[in-house]
Amino acid sequence: MTLANNPDLQSIARQVMLDHGFNPDFPPPVQQQLAQLKSTPPADGLRDLRNLLWSSIDNDTSKDLDQIEVAEPLPSGDVKIMVGIADVDTDVPRDSAIDQHACSQATTVYTGVRNFSMLPEKLSTGLTSLLENQDNASIIIEFVVSADGHVKSTDLYRALVRNRAQLTYAGVGGWLENTAPAPSKVAASTDLQAQLKLQNTVAQALRQQRYRHGALNIETIEVRPILINDRVADVVKQEKNLGTELIEDFMIAANEVVARALLNVSSIRRVVKTPERWDRIVQLAAPQGGHLPANPDSKALNDFLMQRKAADPTHFADLSLAVIKLMGPGEYILERPGDPETGHFGLAVQDYTHSTAPNRRFADLVTQRLIKSFLGKGSNPYTDSELDSIAKTCTEREDAARKVEREMSKRISAAALADRIGQVFDAIITGASSKGTFVRVLKPHVEGMLVQGQQGLDVGDSLRVKLVRTDIQKGYIDFAKAA
Repeated sequence: MTLANNPDLQSIARQVMLDHGFNPDFPPPVQQQLAQLKSTPPADGLRDLRNLLWSSIDNDTSKDLDQIEVAEPLPSGDVKIMVGIADVDTDVPRDSAIDQHACSQATTVYTGVRNFSMLPEKLSTGLTSLLENQDNASIIIEFVVSADGHVKSTDLYRALVRNRAQLTYAGVGGWLENTAPAPSKVAASTDLQAQLKLQNTVAQALRQQRYRHGALNIETIEVRPILINDRVADVVKQEKNLGTELIEDFMIAANEVVARALLNVSSIRRVVKTPERWDRIVQLAAPQGGHLPANPDSKALNDFLMQRKAADPTHFADLSLAVIKLMGPGEYILERPGDPETGHFGLAVQDYTHSTAPNRRFADLVTQRLIKSFLGKGSNPYTDSELDSIAKTCTEREDAARKVEREMSKRISAAALADRIGQVFDAIITGASSKGTFVRVLKPHVEGMLVQGQQGLDVGDSLRVKLVRTDIQKGYIDFAKAA
C-alpha cells in the first residue's frame, strides 16, 4: 500500500476524538497524580483465593484486564462460578484528578488503530489490570448455577486473586469448538482444560435460560483491521465463538447479581427501554413471516429472530441491525429504592447494571464504590443527584464513543481498499432511500455507497459491484454496479 493512499490514521483518530468532545490527552494534574502513584498493598482481611485456577479470556492484544473467572463443581451437581473484578477504586480515589478525568471521558474508546484509555495505562494495563501471575485485590461476584441454567444463590465479597492463565477469545473459542488445537497454556494443563470445559457448559446453560425468558439473539457485524507496520492491509470480520460467548454469559449473570444486591440503595442501572417503535418492528417482521403481537414482547421477537437466522443467515446481520435501531440504544439511569423498574428489554431482565469493567467504563467504577459501601455497611458515597448526573454523562459519552468508532471504521475500511480500485466484489444492498443506495461487500466486510447502477435495486438484493473511489480522510467508499 502506498503512503499517499494511507494517511496517518492515528492522527485522524485523535482529531475525531476531539471533534466528538473527548480529551485524548491526560491533563497535567493527572500526570502529577500518576507520578506519585505507587502499587497499593492489598487491604488486610481479604479472603485469599490465589490458590484457585483463575484465568482470563479477552482480545488478543488486551492488557486492560477487568475480570477473571473460575468454576467449582458442587456435590449437588450445581456449579459455583466466581468472577473476580479488578479493584480499581483503591488506586483511583474518588474526586482525585484521575477520577475527575475518567468521569469526564466515561469510557475507553477503541478506534481500531489506537485505544484512547479512560484511565492512564500505568493503571489500566498495569497496577489495576488482572495480569497473569500478578497478585491483585478484587471484588468477587459469586453465583451458583443449576444444570438447566438457573442462578440459585449469590454472594459478593472482596478477595486476593492471582490470574494463572491469560487467554484469548480466538484461542479458547477455536479449541472449545474443535476447530483449532488447544493454546499452549491450555494444552499444558489438564486441570485448565477441565476448568474451561466446565465454564463453557455453565455459560451455555445460562444463555439458553436467557433465551427461554426472551433475551434477544442478535448478530452484529464488527470488523477489525489487519495492521502491517502500522498500515491497514485488510479488514476482517470479528467472529463470535464459544470463548466470547463464555465471557458474555458470565458478565451478564454477574451484572444481574450486583444489580439485585443493590436493590435497596440508589444506584446506576443499564437499561434498554421497551421499544417505542414496536409497531415498526411488527411491520418489519410481517413480510418475512413474523406475526408479532401488538404489545412489545421480547420472547415473541426472539422466536422470530431465531427463525430468520435459520432461514436466511446471509441477511440476518442486516435484520439484527434494523431491530437494534428500532429498539434504540441502551442508556444509564439513576434507580432509587422503590422506583419502577425499567429493565433491559434486549436481555429480558429487570435488574441490570454495569459492574464488570471498571478499567474501561466509569459507570462500572462508580458501581464498584457502591458495592464496597454495601459490603462495609456504609452510607451511599453518592447522592441521587450525583448518580443522575453521572448516568447522563456516561450515556452521552458512550453515544459519542460509538460515533467515533463508527467514523474510524469507515476510514479504516477506505484505507484497506485504497489500492483495490477497479476490483469487483460480491455485495448485498443494505439501504435504499433518498439519502442513497448502500451496499455491504461480503469479503472484505466493508460498506459503501452505490453511486452508479442503483436503479431498480432494493434492500436484500445481491449483486456484483466495482470499487470506483475511496476517500480515507472522509471515510467514503463508492461502488458501481458491475456489468
